[in-house]
Amino acid sequence: MRVLHHYPLSPSSRLIRLYLSEKKIDFVTKLEVPWERNETYLKLNPSGDVPTLIDEDNTILCGANVIIEYFEELENNLSLIPGKVYEKSEVRRLIDWFERKFYHDVTFPLLNNRIIKRFVGEKNPSSEIIRGALQNLKIHLPYLEWLTENRKWVAGNEFSAADLAAASQLSVIDFMNDLNWFDYGEARAWYAKIKSRPSFRQLLSDEVEGISPPVHYNNLDF
Repeated sequence: MRVLHHYPLSPSSRLIRLYLSEKKIDFVTKLEVPWERNETYLKLNPSGDVPTLIDEDNTILCGANVIIEYFEELENNLSLIPGKVYEKSEVRRLIDWFERKFYHDVTFPLLNNRIIKRFVGEKNPSSEIIRGALQNLKIHLPYLEWLTENRKWVAGNEFSAADLAAASQLSVIDFMNDLNWFDYGEARAWYAKIKSRPSFRQLLSDEVEGISPPVHYNNLDF
């Protein structure tokens, strides 16, 4: 059985959980806490980051993009990087944008100050960094609104891994109760469609010790 080393509030881990579920690829999860620097895990993935997937033949795949590209290369009726060459490029561009730009500007600073610092003993999260991340969110959400207003799905006419990458970031922000859909009706409608997919149910049941998501988090009619 494939083993996915993940952390529940890692958006990259969430992306791969959604991706594998959409592809109907069986796997089991193993919890890894990235900031604890587990020596056994570091032998699998020297970066210490998540996700890491151990395939059935013991192939070790480190990182969300690597895992996605690996399974896209295998024979499977469903591609989540679909379309012609230029359409595939747009899917990859948006995966990269959400995984790097959005994560750096919004998700990580919020996650680090609201969640991670609690567990590493830093009792004083930076209110300045939190304000900056929330301001960045207000800058980035209009782009998502534009994408969903002008396209059927985030990257074009077909559902793709770009939708999963976007939803993974937003789901972590929503878990922290930092997501406000005011003025973003098209993006909200798109997120509701993603949130209603069977693959998303696993994320809605995620638990983090000592932290509870807002009431609306697992409500499909939010």
